[in-house]
Amino acid sequence: MKWLIALAVIWLVWRYMPRPAKRSPAPRLPRDEADALAILDLPPGADAEAIRQAHRRLVGQVHPDRGGSADLTRRVNAARDLLLARRDA
Repeated sequence: MKWLIALAVIWLVWRYMPRPAKRSPAPRLPRDEADALAILDLPPGADAEAIRQAHRRLVGQVHPDRGGSADLTRRVNAARDLLLARRDA
């Protein structure tokens, strides 16, 4: 009979034990110039200065230190890097 009580206690502990939160999937990084322009909300053919200004504006909104998300900041940074690399090339 004691083994049945022990088994019930083990099951209850297992059943109500806190579990780690499920992580959300990683943000989709921009694959091409059109994705990057959409993320930064820029028109096609935007110059480097417009890219930098849009990046700065968005990072101010989505940065983790300002209540945003690290994943969104990564996505905005990747969009800026992709566009600036293509402008410089």
